[in-house]
Amino acid sequence: MIEINVPREEREAIKAVDVTRLLHLVDQCMREERLSALIELRLEDCGTYVGSKYRVYAQSLADHAAAKAAKKRSMTDHRARSAGSDLVAAIHEMKHRVATEETEDQLFQVEDCVSPPHVLDERINVRVGYRWRRSVDDDWTRGSITFVHDVDMQPDFRMPPPNRKPSAAKQAEARREELYRTWEHLTMLALHAVKRYFRDGGRADAIPRVFLAKLDSHSRGLNNFSANFWPEPTLGG
Repeated sequence: MIEINVPREEREAIKAVDVTRLLHLVDQCMREERLSALIELRLEDCGTYVGSKYRVYAQSLADHAAAKAAKKRSMTDHRARSAGSDLVAAIHEMKHRVATEETEDQLFQVEDCVSPPHVLDERINVRVGYRWRRSVDDDWTRGSITFVHDVDMQPDFRMPPPNRKPSAAKQAEARREELYRTWEHLTMLALHAVKRYFRDGGRADAIPRVFLAKLDSHSRGLNNFSANFWPEPTLGG
């Protein structure tokens, strides 16, 4: 499952964190050299990004508490304080992101819960649904765009051939993995492209129903611009 928006449960958890209280508890954890004071904020409910910073801070506190020599304690103290600052910064960052998404949700929403098909072949299709309205007083316009990409599964002849030809099973597994990586890449490009289009003021009635992904001129694969379905600006236009 691929998502580009903060899930509703995580949004509520992030919004519930009082930053002033967080700063106070981070300082308390440093004094006590343990994490217990922070448990009340349920930071691990705030998503993977905040959760990762929380776990780094927890480990840095544990390392500091275990340090004995003065030089070692000085080093672990610095690391723990830095990790605590990173944790607070992550909450600030996510609060800003949630506020931005909630403002955007009033005018457009991109359906970002996209699951891979049961079977993938060389023609990959990624459908992105959306709804959009000109103002909060207007009715929603619903629609979708399907991104299509034909994967080139030919071997890269610039690379030396393997010393031993892989078995048919290994070849099939490598094919599935390559197709899944390409599907995942196209899906992320597609979701971000639709969201960026609306964020930049694009209208739903100008979105095509189907779009053939643009190929990179060198690799003949996908690049960061492959899902940009809007017309390229012309010189002087």
